[in-house]
Amino acid sequence: MEIRIIEERIKEYKPGGKEEELNAFKEIAQEIILSALSRAEFFKYAAFQGGTCLRIVYGLNRFSEDMDFVLLQPDKNFKWDQFFHEIALEFSGYGLQLEVKDRSKTEDAVKKAFLKEHSFGQVLKLIYARTRSDVQVVNIKLEIDTNPPTGFGYETKIITFPEPFSIVTQDLPSLFSGKIHALLCREYTKGRDWFDFVWYMSRKTEINLLNLQNALIQQGPWKGKELNIDNRWVNEKLREKIESIDWEAAKKDIKPFLRDRQLRTLDLWNREFFLEFTKK
Repeated sequence: MEIRIIEERIKEYKPGGKEEELNAFKEIAQEIILSALSRAEFFKYAAFQGGTCLRIVYGLNRFSEDMDFVLLQPDKNFKWDQFFHEIALEFSGYGLQLEVKDRSKTEDAVKKAFLKEHSFGQVLKLIYARTRSDVQVVNIKLEIDTNPPTGFGYETKIITFPEPFSIVTQDLPSLFSGKIHALLCREYTKGRDWFDFVWYMSRKTEINLLNLQNALIQQGPWKGKELNIDNRWVNEKLREKIESIDWEAAKKDIKPFLRDRQLRTLDLWNREFFLEFTKK
């Protein structure tokens, strides 16, 4: 492998500045991680989910940072370290230095690992020259739910960079159910959730209601309660949530993940804008 492959890949993004170029490199690093996990047969046991999955696999029009996965079958003994060697080896093939650390806690169902790449500024010939005051390290967090809510669907997808390989992902209705769960249950404002909501609604994506119901019963304000949800129930709860959101805080969260030319779309963000989407 040659470093110029990454350099050419960055150029394809046509980044408008340093931040966009850094986001492009981070996304390339995410694809390299997926390639390594595929090579290590990780996807025999797990599926890709979350915003980064939506971006890389389904074409979401924003950048993302963390990589989220779910086990196909619950396993409280899952450990990330069995895949670290293959991930580090994949990066070294491009001359990049990767540090990997497992931050999982035995008692937690969600197991976490942190990957740090700090050589890209010295190794890559970037479009925009970086100074000491610029970000020098790319951090990517991996999380896997070892006891996910049941009822999600999944499918096999082909990724073509850095070379063709296959992965398993949650299907779009299940990804949407995970996003609705986050919108209803997250205790802080995350603009990326609402950006993704608009993306799903614009594509008339159906919600996997069974998976959403199981997730709500497993975690959040409705934990342990008897539920029998439908689209009307979801609509009502979303409208209640929209009434409580600080939309300026939401805009601040999403801005770093958008290209400059997309920022004007945030002028539309307010209570009425999102309530209109719930009518659909």
